[in-house]
Amino acid sequence: MASVLGSSSTAILASRPLFSQTSKPSISSLTLSPGQSSGRKFYGGIGIHGKRGRSQFHVAVTNVATDINSVDQPQKLAAKESQRPVYPFPAIVGQDEMKLCLLLNVIDPKIGGVMIMGDRGTGKSTTVRSLVDLLPEIKVVAGDPFNSDPEDPESMGVEVRENIMKGENLSVVMTKINMVDLPLGATEDRVCGTIDIEKALTEGVKAFEPGLLAKANRGILYVDEVNLLDDHLVDVLLDSAASGWNTVEREGISISHPARFILIGSGNPEEGELRPQLLDRFGMHAQVGTVRDAELRVKIVEERARFDKNPKEFRDSYKAEQEKLQQQIGSARSSLSSVQIDRNLSKE
Repeated sequence: MASVLGSSSTAILASRPLFSQTSKPSISSLTLSPGQSSGRKFYGGIGIHGKRGRSQFHVAVTNVATDINSVDQPQKLAAKESQRPVYPFPAIVGQDEMKLCLLLNVIDPKIGGVMIMGDRGTGKSTTVRSLVDLLPEIKVVAGDPFNSDPEDPESMGVEVRENIMKGENLSVVMTKINMVDLPLGATEDRVCGTIDIEKALTEGVKAFEPGLLAKANRGILYVDEVNLLDDHLVDVLLDSAASGWNTVEREGISISHPARFILIGSGNPEEGELRPQLLDRFGMHAQVGTVRDAELRVKIVEERARFDKNPKEFRDSYKAEQEKLQQQIGSARSSLSSVQIDRNLSKE
């Protein structure tokens, strides 16, 4: 398995075990080629080539939160420049199994998400957040707070659906898939959204402030330390993940909206067990460990130093690989419906 260090310093990195390498050191590569198979494994239009390395990396990044509301190109560029740089996905050393799980869920959200378990400081969240730059664009109704799909009634908010039934022409824009963080200290209102009761009683209108589940619709909902999440929030996630809808009820007023998302969780098994009911909601599981190979540790420190010194230059050095991987993801998503799996492989 693999390991990634999150926010520790280089000094801490050098003083603690990082990687677990069961064989001679190798920096495995994850090569994706739509419509090809590799040996006996074939994943949703992507062939996986290369050895299954067990290396990881040490980086520290900040989550990049995106706004679901549609904005024009200048606003997008300004927002992008104001965000702290994210460690590029192709720069991650090893972690092939974790990377594969994440990429497959981006390609086919119906897989059902992924649960990543490993020791503290192994960089689970770093790997997840590095997906931000690779997420493809989707069609959404402009200005809709739920990222409604103009072509899929099941992914539309109630207001959008009513407007379509009235024959109104809706403005459609392309926007990147969202990655939304669900913090451990979040309240139920922050997650589900809130209803303005005063406005409802005085003006007779349903005033709804969307929560994180609304922002995550048709996107990714990431829960770090998911095994420490409060039970009442776990119940909310279970209900939304099962039905694909979020319902908020206050004082006899009820509002529902679509909440179809890729659920990605990470946690440290030493800090608490994950509820079996929640574990069942993840389609895949990836286990990561600490890296111990000396050569890889040196490489990790050097790469981390390069990133800290000049993040833009470091990211630019991986720009070509990022773009290539984006194209492969887009190609795999477009060809997914035509993929047929051999019956023998299905049995395995």
